[in-house]
Amino acid sequence: MKTKLVTIAALVVSLAFASGAEKIKAPNGGRIIDSVEPHVEFLVTKEKKVEVRFVDDSGKVVAPAAQTVTVTMGDRSAPTKLAFTKDGDKLVSDKTIPDGDELPVVVQIKVTPDAKSTTEKFNLNLAKCPTCSNAEYACTCAHGGEEKGHDHKEGDDHKH
Repeated sequence: MKTKLVTIAALVVSLAFASGAEKIKAPNGGRIIDSVEPHVEFLVTKEKKVEVRFVDDSGKVVAPAAQTVTVTMGDRSAPTKLAFTKDGDKLVSDKTIPDGDELPVVVQIKVTPDAKSTTEKFNLNLAKCPTCSNAEYACTCAHGGEEKGHDHKEGDDHKH
């Protein structure tokens, strides 16, 4: 009897964690950063600027309030630092991103002026994923690689 109860409890706990781990869909095809509330969509535009939108758990855009974002990216010996200004329901970078198809990125987010910064690091791979049609840095499909900005191995059936 105790074994059955332990098994049932373990099953219930695992199902609770599985349902809570559902991914938020980015409204504009960007990368979701879920380490802050509201969550952040990080998107590189066609003009090579970065847009940041705040989204709730259902993926609905929430207008920025007191949040601040800074992004440092590119060559580590001479990094590019982006500042952001409010533009409607989003924050837009003051500069374009540096040249390159794969750039190291550090995003710092403060949800309130006196809050501690949350830092996210990832590689900004701008190649298009042929499966989900997003850029690789925002890829949402399940084809190999790591969850955050996956890499493909030689022999994968799509090219970059």
